[in-house]
This record gives sequence, C-alpha cells and structure tokens, in this order.
Amino acid sequence: MCKQTRRWNNVCRFLTALFVVFITSFGASAASPSTSESHSSGSSLTDIEALLTSKSFTDKEAAVSLLVASDLPATTQLLNGLVNKQVVYDKKDKAIWFLENPPLKKGSTLMNLGTGETVTVEKKRQYRTVSLNNRMRTKIKTALATLALTGDDVDARRAGAKRLLGQVDNDLVPVISELLVTEGDTVTKGYLTAAVSITQLDDKDSVDARLSAIDQLETSGLAEAYEALKAAKAQTTDATPEAVQRAFDGAIASYEETQRVVDIAQTLYFGLSLGSVLVLAGIGLAITFGVMGVINMAHGELIMIGAYTTYVMQLLLPEYTGIALLLSIPAAFLVAGLVGVAIERSVIRHLYGRPLETLLATFGISLILQQAVRSIFSPLNRSVSTPEFMSGMIEVTPMLQLTTSRMYIIIFCLMVFFALLFILKRTSLGLQVRAVSQNRPMARAMGVRSEWVDMATFGLGSGIAGVAGVALSQLTNVGPNMGQAYIIDSFMVVVFGGVGNLWGTLAAGLSLGVFNKILEPWAGAVLAKILVLVFIILFIQKRPKGLFPQRGRMAED
Repeated sequence: MCKQTRRWNNVCRFLTALFVVFITSFGASAASPSTSESHSSGSSLTDIEALLTSKSFTDKEAAVSLLVASDLPATTQLLNGLVNKQVVYDKKDKAIWFLENPPLKKGSTLMNLGTGETVTVEKKRQYRTVSLNNRMRTKIKTALATLALTGDDVDARRAGAKRLLGQVDNDLVPVISELLVTEGDTVTKGYLTAAVSITQLDDKDSVDARLSAIDQLETSGLAEAYEALKAAKAQTTDATPEAVQRAFDGAIASYEETQRVVDIAQTLYFGLSLGSVLVLAGIGLAITFGVMGVINMAHGELIMIGAYTTYVMQLLLPEYTGIALLLSIPAAFLVAGLVGVAIERSVIRHLYGRPLETLLATFGISLILQQAVRSIFSPLNRSVSTPEFMSGMIEVTPMLQLTTSRMYIIIFCLMVFFALLFILKRTSLGLQVRAVSQNRPMARAMGVRSEWVDMATFGLGSGIAGVAGVALSQLTNVGPNMGQAYIIDSFMVVVFGGVGNLWGTLAAGLSLGVFNKILEPWAGAVLAKILVLVFIILFIQKRPKGLFPQRGRMAED
C-alpha cells in the first residue's frame, strides 16, 4: 500500500511540474509575440546568407525561395546580382556582400545590402563569388519576371515585360501565361505575348503553334520580333514545312513594308519639327522686314538673348525647371523686345530709306551683342535643362515613337503663330501695322503715328525672336554664336514665303523643314542645305515675290 501511495505521489508531482512548465511557456509566448516575430524577421537575411554561402545547390535554391518570399527591399538587386556574379561572401564570417563593379579584384568596392556599409577589397582570396547552376539561374529568372510583372507600377511592368523579349525559355512560358490572364495593361500584354511567341518559333512539334507565333510577331510591330523572325528564318531547312517558310517570308516582308511607312512618318515629323524652328526664327523677321523694310542682321542675336534669358531663369529656379521654362517665355519676350526697341530708337530710326546702311549697322550691332554676352556669360556654351514633362517618347505604335520635346516645339510654334495673327488682325496695334505696311503716307494722313508703329513693330518682332530663343534652348546649347546659325535660314523663310505675310512664313518654314529632312538621307546635312538654298534661288527667279506676295508698300516698291 505504501509503495502504491508513493508511486501515485510521484505521478502527481510529475504532472504538476509538467503543467507548470506548459503554463509558463504558453504565458511567455503569449506575452511577447512581437519579440518572436521580430526575431524571425530580423534573422531572415541571416538565414539567406547562411544558405547562399553553403556548398549545396539545394540550400542555395532554398535561399532563393526565401528571398522571393521575403519583403526585403534589396530582393530584386540581390537576385540580379546573383545572375550577374555580383554577390560575394567572406570566407571567414560567411557574410554576403554586393560587388558594385565586377569582376572581383583588389580595390573593388563591396556593399552590405543589410546595413549599407561599404568596404574595399584588400585581398581578393578573402572573398568568393556565390556560384549558381543552370537550374538556379532559371529559378532566379522566373522569380525576377514574376516580381517585375506583379507590381502596381505600370511603367515597371512594361519595362519588365520588354526585358523578357528573347529571354524566355520553356520553363518561363507557364509563368507568363498565368500573368497574361490577370494583366490589364495592353502594352504589357503585347510584350508578354511577343516574348512567348518568340519561344514558340522553334516548336518543331506543332506547325500550328509556329504559324500562330509568326502571326503574333508579324502584328506586334516590335524590332525584337523582326530580329527573331529573321533568325528563325535563317535556321529553316528543307525539312521545314512549306507553310511555315511562306509564313516567315510573309511576316518579314510585311514588317519591312510597315517600317518603310513608319520611316516616312518619322521623316515628316522631324521635318515639321525643324520647320517649326524655322518658323519661330523667321516669323519675327517677317514682321519687321515686311512692315519697315529693315534688313535686321541682328535678328539672330535677339534669338540668342531669349535663349540666355531661359538660362538665367533656370539659374534663379534650379529646382523648378518646368516653372522656370514657362516663366522664361514672357521674360524672354520682354527682354528681347526692350533690346529691339532700344536698337530701333537709337540706330534704325535714323536710317529708314537706306537699306544698305541699315544692313551694315545691324551687322555691327550683332557683333556688339555677341561680345556683350561673351563678357557677361563667358564664351563657353551653356546647357539648359529640359523639364521632365518634355522628356521621353510618345509611343504611337511599337514601331513609331515620337520625341516629346519636338512635339512641344511644334505646338508652341503654332501657339505663337496664332497669337501673333490675333494681334495683327484683332487689335488696334495690328490695324495700324497693317495700315502702315499697305500705305504709309495715307496712314499718316489718317492720324496714325508711323514712328510709334515702327517702334512697336520692331519691339514685337524682337520679342517674338526672344520667344524663339526659349524654344531653341531646348534643342541646342546656348552660346554667343547660336544666332548666326539661324539668321540665313530666317531670311530664306521670309523671302520664300512672301515678305511680310505670316501665312507665307508658316508655309515656307514647314515646307523647307520637311524638304530638308527628305534630302538629308541621300545628300547629307550640309549638301541638303545647299540644295535647299539653290532651290530657293531658282524659285525666286521665277516668282520674285515669294509664295504669298504681300500687297501694299513693299509690293509697290
């Protein structure tokens, strides 16, 4: 009986101790769940380091799986680094480092992805690159594709899908097919579909799959698709089905025909953008030359003043390039306009009726303005930043992409043209300008102050030249000699379109720009300009008054 009682007491003590231990452990874990979770989260990079530095590729694959499942900010960088042999580890403490400029050598810089600490390699043999096998590379590529295509950023998804073109293997096809089902962006879906189709070009087991892939690539309009079609066509043999060979030939011919049309469209676009620049440069000269009969050789320097005004505005607002550019438009108009008024009041008004002396005087003024700019800003060219909203490309189709800045130049040119047209047609200044240009003595007899009109007209034309300088600052460097590059072109536009006619200036500038761009591929840039000049000379011999002759005083003279 005593033995049974003793045994029972021992059992009770054991159960009581076990119960106490269980309650204590449960209470501790329940009391500090965040501590446990924090430790698990904090050791995730350590766990990945331990697996990546293992000699077993199975452990390394497990490290990749942990990395993909983790929320580490350097996940994508680390995966790309593994593929590009940029992840190394210290042989002693097994810590992984990111190699910024491979290959690994003495003096290389290593960065700790966890802390951001950097060290310089003193002994190359102290570190070793994390090695991969083909299975791991495929796994990492699949992970990168999934990460890039599952985010909320549309631009990131498009960039990730475009990177897959020509890089997809059979293991990635199921992953991309699943992503295609949920992808809502049309451009991204087009890239993904083309990426899968490029892989299926080599599918010798299914003729229908190859024909479908060829059709998809033919309509994609992507340069990568065209290169893949040509490469696949080069690998065909006599054993390749005739239907597949015909499909290859048809797809390649269709792409090349579309490319020719796209090239024509791009040539026209570049020509219109160049023509817009010519219109902006010449429209101010068309006013002064048409109304006052003044051959202003300093017109290019007024354009230069507008460009330097843009440069100064960006110096004053370095953090707000877009706002600075918008403020430069009225500022350049005022500065160049005031300079033009000063030139007219001080020099030109004494030389009316003497065009040769006016030409020589304005040429001297142009030299003075150039030297003044060299003294103030130095003779070195200055660069004006392009705002973010004017950067990049406009993708009309995958084959046709237009430069955003040139589109803004075309729109800006039309805005300036119609604003100037409104001033001349709908304001009292415009009425007086038209009256003076048509018959100066009669306008003076009717009470129009022709001297005031001349001053205002010259100031208006100079201000428009300054606005043209704002636009040109986005296309070329700003320098003391930039105006000399446009003075001849400005006169060509004015004479070809018809002296003093705004519509003639617009038509002449745009047509000369397109004509120049059409000639450049065959003749080169310099010879194309010479041919344009010869064409204008021959045209003026046949039609001395230009495309749209101006009626009034200039026509009578």
